[in-house]
Amino acid sequence: MPTVEELYRNYGILADANDGASQHKDAYQVILDGVKGGPKEKRLAAQFIPKFFKHFPDLADAAINAQLDLCEDEDVSIRRQAIKELPQFATGDNLPRVADILTQLLQSDDSAEFNLVNNSLLSIFKMDAKGTLGGLFSQILQGEDIVRERAIKFLCTKVRNLPEEVMTKEVEDLIFTESKKVLYDVTGEEFVLFMKILSSLKTLQSVGGRQQLVDLVSDQAGLQQTLNPADPDSVDRLLQCMRQAVPLFSKNVHSTKFVSHYCENVLPNLGSLTSPAESIDIQLEVLKLLAEMSAFCGETEKLESNLKKLFDKLLEYMPLPPEEAENGENSDKEEPKLQFSYVECLLYSFHQLARKQPNFLTEVNAEKLKDFKIRLQYFARGLQVYIRQLRLALQGKTGDALKTEENKIKVVALKITNNINVLIKDLFHIPPSYKSTVTLSWKPVQKADSGLKRTGEGTASSSPPKKTSPVPKRDARQIYNPPSGKYSASLGTFSYEQQGGFRGGRGRGWGGRGNRSRGRIY
Repeated sequence: MPTVEELYRNYGILADANDGASQHKDAYQVILDGVKGGPKEKRLAAQFIPKFFKHFPDLADAAINAQLDLCEDEDVSIRRQAIKELPQFATGDNLPRVADILTQLLQSDDSAEFNLVNNSLLSIFKMDAKGTLGGLFSQILQGEDIVRERAIKFLCTKVRNLPEEVMTKEVEDLIFTESKKVLYDVTGEEFVLFMKILSSLKTLQSVGGRQQLVDLVSDQAGLQQTLNPADPDSVDRLLQCMRQAVPLFSKNVHSTKFVSHYCENVLPNLGSLTSPAESIDIQLEVLKLLAEMSAFCGETEKLESNLKKLFDKLLEYMPLPPEEAENGENSDKEEPKLQFSYVECLLYSFHQLARKQPNFLTEVNAEKLKDFKIRLQYFARGLQVYIRQLRLALQGKTGDALKTEENKIKVVALKITNNINVLIKDLFHIPPSYKSTVTLSWKPVQKADSGLKRTGEGTASSSPPKKTSPVPKRDARQIYNPPSGKYSASLGTFSYEQQGGFRGGRGRGWGGRGNRSRGRIY
């Protein structure tokens, strides 16, 4: 076991030899043996071994193993020194092995050591990105859970931000190919991280690239499988996948198969869906996602079937007016609650799909259509009451006054009710019109062009506001007049918490990989 003096003496022999260092194999062997010494000898070995590594290819395995021993030393200062020098071993065929070692070292709980590992990984990534990816993905697929988790986060936070000269097309293609292998077995959180990684790749920013990502999400969501509404993991998987898919849809990348899956398999089971977390209003969350997807639904043979299912579900959330007693007064039955948040989503989704088949309502069974119009009228009247109350409650409030929790809820509620108001007006046209556009209440409102005024809070009408005519036109929609008398008084005070929404949530993933088996969990 060499002493400090012997290590320095053999270091001098190799340093003086310059390019002829390979002639002094015995001197390098003494330095390798330094890993068996005390703290001082180990610290010197951690610096000297990598410095002359390139001169002794036949001792490569012994040198890397010696440095790896130092990376696992009990003394944190020795570990840090050894890790800092690891990139010097990343030459030729050794690079994937070094990347593998560094990836395993990501499990360190020492913050300084962890940062050194990250920096070392980045440095060899810049030397040979494809080789480094080999080591990273090897551990993601086969490593311990903690290593897998941190390797994925390294890819998500570090690699995707590297410059173009490092992230070439070949490198991005490799990330995509290897990621698809990993996605056969992921937790919900891992899936979200991988979608962030893949969505950031420049080669996937094109229409074709986004379509590839949508297809990947489709496979992950299991759209060909029957949804088990009682299984929270299955429900959460669907939610997580839809959330990742929605930003990818556009006029060129359609949501058709996702919308059809929702209409066929999710809507019929809406009331029996098991929420993956108590904080999530699962029905509202599902309907929000459907609304966002419906705007990008393409042509499909299932359009009429989808519209029927949406129409039927919409009827469920638009109650009939309460029956009146013989004396003309309301019966003792409790007034039905108007679930505005749900109706906004369903009405918007129906409106988007009906644009492709504008004659749908005119072909609905006469009795069913009459029932729908009664429900719609009753809902519209109640809507006007709430819009009026909300505007009065918010009148004159600006700045900090609007930032209170109560007023923020009222602002959202006003957006929701205004949206429904615009959509309902379209349905009362003869024949129904689907020309108006609205911004969904939870989406940011786009700024209007300079000089133009918006019509209503949170909505964008298809035409500018018109002056009120002193004489009602023949087709004036009287149901939009503020209700009065018996109906208005019976509605009472608007209770935001009871209206089925004005809140959202996010899932927690769809379970862990479990017991190290990492078989698909669903």
